[in-house]
Amino acid sequence: MMKFSKIAMLCSLFALQAHTAQAADLAVEAQRIAQQYLLIDTHIDVPYRLQEHWEDVTQATAKGEFDYPRAKKGGLNAPFMSVYIPASYEKTGGGALLANQLIDSMEALVGRAPDKFAMAYRSDDLAVQFKQGKISLALGMENGTPINGKIENLRHFYQRGIRYITLAHSESNHIADSSYDLRRPHKGLSPFGEQVVAEMNKLGMMIDISHVSDAAFYKVLSLTKAPVIASHSSLRAFVPGFERNMDDKMIQALAKNGGVIQINFGSSFVISQANQWGLQFKAAAKAAGKSQDDEAYRAEYLQKHPYPFANVDTVIKHIDHVVKLVGIEHVGIGSDFDGVGDSLPDGLKDVSMYPNLIEGLLKRGYSEADIVKIMSGNLLRVWRQVEAVAAASQA
Repeated sequence: MMKFSKIAMLCSLFALQAHTAQAADLAVEAQRIAQQYLLIDTHIDVPYRLQEHWEDVTQATAKGEFDYPRAKKGGLNAPFMSVYIPASYEKTGGGALLANQLIDSMEALVGRAPDKFAMAYRSDDLAVQFKQGKISLALGMENGTPINGKIENLRHFYQRGIRYITLAHSESNHIADSSYDLRRPHKGLSPFGEQVVAEMNKLGMMIDISHVSDAAFYKVLSLTKAPVIASHSSLRAFVPGFERNMDDKMIQALAKNGGVIQINFGSSFVISQANQWGLQFKAAAKAAGKSQDDEAYRAEYLQKHPYPFANVDTVIKHIDHVVKLVGIEHVGIGSDFDGVGDSLPDGLKDVSMYPNLIEGLLKRGYSEADIVKIMSGNLLRVWRQVEAVAAASQA
């Protein structure tokens, strides 16, 4: 009996050692893939973060989820910096000024560290700058408010380097209805919004349908001559009732258009428990006569109701779902780093941790070629098609 017990123990030990070795091999492989290929993240909120609290992200920083050392460690070499304009600017004005200031700040970042960063204005810039060992900074505008009803403003922001625009944000604006806004004044897009879609096609600017209402999404698809993107959205299949995410029919329509959904990492986008926690906290704060921004009250609430963080596996479930539904060609990464507060998943807390996502994909049997499509290939394809449509219309 003792002999068989020893044999069983040895077998278990060998199995554990083999599993540990395999896990170590996958981690090394994930790190290699992260460093060897382009990694595009279509939504990182560095500009607005630095507007509120400036830090030198060319060096390691005490706050935030992005800086140069962590980006290099994680293999991030092509982030789209989000020129985020709060919805309040639709009423107060000043959105164009803020947008220009945020663009200035990214150009200044490149000016301070030209050996580390470079502005990216065309899809081909990414490969060139990658070979130079630089991090490409592309620009996306989150909220079309700064266009201010003038097509010439849209052209101005294209000239300044904006390569996608999220048509609306947390409230409907003069272009499109927001998924968060129950008013829905345009029942999709405004007449001016339809002009914006046509002009973005002509300019070679990607149309971002994250944040917009379902009706706005379908209206965009009926008008656009180029593929569109969801720069930082996840799936309603895992967070029922959350219109900010996309449902299966929308993803199928996006795929038919040739577009791509870039998965948002925020826990409230990824798992229903975290989404419900946010709603419950909002209700509790209101009942207590507290602001949701009251840090002391939030800390007290967290003591009694711990936040249910997502993790790497739950993020990958969103990628899996898209792949099974419409194929590997229509999904990518739009983390929302620096934009979702302290709700980031365990294992994906900042830009140094993309290898954890890649390792998880390897464990699920994704090939290196498929992972490269998720990392950058799918978004690059869309960007090039958008440029091609613009070139054809201009010719």
